[in-house]
Amino acid sequence: MAFNDRNSGGFRGNRGPREMTKVTCSDCGVETEVPFKPTEGRPVYCRDCLAKHR
Repeated sequence: MAFNDRNSGGFRGNRGPREMTKVTCSDCGVETEVPFKPTEGRPVYCRDCLAKHR
């Protein structure tokens, strides 16, 4: 097997679709979806606000 052949399907290729969770952005209050279950007590940001916090 050649090196380039190992990851031809991509890392998530075998897992199927990711489950999305609806959340409210901790900064702007917009409803959005994230590909993980948020941890209680930790802020969750929409795509725009996340870029500001990085």
